[in-house]
Amino acid sequence: MENYFNYFTEIEEHFQLRRGGALLLSTLDWALIETWKDAGISLEAVLRGIDAAFERYEKRPTQSRKVNSLAYCAQEVLTAAEEMKEAAVGSASREEKKKPDSGFQTSEIVAFLNRNASQLEVAMLPEGSGISGRMLAAETASTLQRLAAEIETGKIPPRLEDLERRLAVLEEKLFAVLMAVTPDDQIVAVRTEADRELSPYRSKMPTAQIQQLQKQYLSKKLLEKYKLPRLSLFYM
Repeated sequence: MENYFNYFTEIEEHFQLRRGGALLLSTLDWALIETWKDAGISLEAVLRGIDAAFERYEKRPTQSRKVNSLAYCAQEVLTAAEEMKEAAVGSASREEKKKPDSGFQTSEIVAFLNRNASQLEVAMLPEGSGISGRMLAAETASTLQRLAAEIETGKIPPRLEDLERRLAVLEEKLFAVLMAVTPDDQIVAVRTEADRELSPYRSKMPTAQIQQLQKQYLSKKLLEKYKLPRLSLFYM
């Protein structure tokens, strides 16, 4: 894989290709991809798992209903990842992990950081007891602008792995504040929605993955609710 930040796009396109028709991925689908990314499951393993799931589906005597969620492929993706882990001698995996700093132009990174900063500056986040969502949004926007300026002027080299770690910390702080200031009944409603969407696929996933998926689903819904951008370079 030339650039590991193509992870989301490659998976989306491959799923749509195997499905035989374009389908907008759901919040559940995007959350699932993120759990795979966070678990360190390689792009190759995900694509193999998708292929295996569709090969099994195509052998069914009747195919009256299309596969409408990536969750259908979850078990096969985990199986493919485990098989590749067992078969790997290590060198290929290490080489793949050395490549994340290729593929982006400095100007693209700077534009991405500044665009996200602009969205955060105008975000109308709720306030809580002793917690200020708006203040954190403003501080995060300022940090992104500073990073963009440092990268643009060459004060710091755009090492994507290091930058991604910093962006992950900023995102985690935003998530924590959103969780703290969002009313409990709204959190419960989103979790109920996640459980409903996950229900058909629970038997295909281990408990740990379901818990992580519920967490990612909630995070994505909160970002959508408050119109906040994803800060990770995976969303460039």
